[in-house]
Amino acid sequence: MSHKVHLIDHPLIQHKLTLMRQKNTAAAEFRRLLKEISLLVGYEATRDLAMTTKVIDTPLEAMEAPILAGKKMCFFSILRAGEGLLSGLEELVPSARIGHVGLYRDPVTLEAIEYYFKAPADLEQRLCIVVDPMLATGHSASAALTRIKGAGAKNIRFICLLAAPDGIQTLKEDHPDVPIYTASLDRECNEKGYILPGLGDAGDRLFGTRSGSIKKK
Repeated sequence: MSHKVHLIDHPLIQHKLTLMRQKNTAAAEFRRLLKEISLLVGYEATRDLAMTTKVIDTPLEAMEAPILAGKKMCFFSILRAGEGLLSGLEELVPSARIGHVGLYRDPVTLEAIEYYFKAPADLEQRLCIVVDPMLATGHSASAALTRIKGAGAKNIRFICLLAAPDGIQTLKEDHPDVPIYTASLDRECNEKGYILPGLGDAGDRLFGTRSGSIKKK
């Protein structure tokens, strides 16, 4: 495994992921579990944040206390399934700025097509954490990272729930500077670009919808 791929195999994450994989797990339970996992994965992905100190007054005395350094970080959600991971990360870091990248995958070529982009200012001064539950073929994630870099971001990390070898290889080739944090390294993608064994379409399961002619990653 590449040193750029961080497998977060905490027992609680693996237990919750097994519950999410089950086909009879309801949408409300799926959302709750994804939010809980995002908190745990987000904790690991942010454990080396830059720190500084400031003088504060406790009820008893003044002290020099640790505090996050630099500009507030930015979470980027790849729509729409990224919203499930984003909800937990927002609780973990309420002060973070939020960006969105809207992409859908062409059902024939599997290439990513952008339909929406909105980002905070000063990305070059922020840690940007990009989230999408599924890193399958990697085309959508790569396109999103290219777009975010084009807006100025230089320090980027990618968080997903599941990662397939194809997606990891795509990001390794296109964005070798972006570390990947994932809860599972799954076996492969099928001919439609779905992860196996996977958990199905994360967006549909998250929002209780059915897949149409355009498949999300």
